[in-house]
Amino acid sequence: MTSFETKDLVQLLRECAGEEESVDLDGDIIDATFQDLGYDSLALFNTVSRIERDYSVELPDDVVAEAGTPRQLLDLVRARLTERV
Repeated sequence: MTSFETKDLVQLLRECAGEEESVDLDGDIIDATFQDLGYDSLALFNTVSRIERDYSVELPDDVVAEAGTPRQLLDLVRARLTERV
C-alpha cells in the first residue's frame, strides 16, 4: 500500500497552489482550515486532482468539499488508499 503523509500533502500544496507568504507550511498546520492557510477551492481542486492522479485514488467532490483541514483530507486519502488493498 502507498502511504500518504503530511509531508506529501504539504509538498503537493506547494507545487499545485503555491504558498502564502504569511503561512508557514512547515509549522503545525494539520488542524488549520485550508482557508486560514490561504487556499481557496480552486487551489484545493488542483491539489486533489494531483492526488488522484499520483496516488490512483478517486476522491468524490462532495466528500472532498467536507475536508476543511489537512487532517481531514489526509484521513480521506488514507481511507481510499486502504480500500484499494
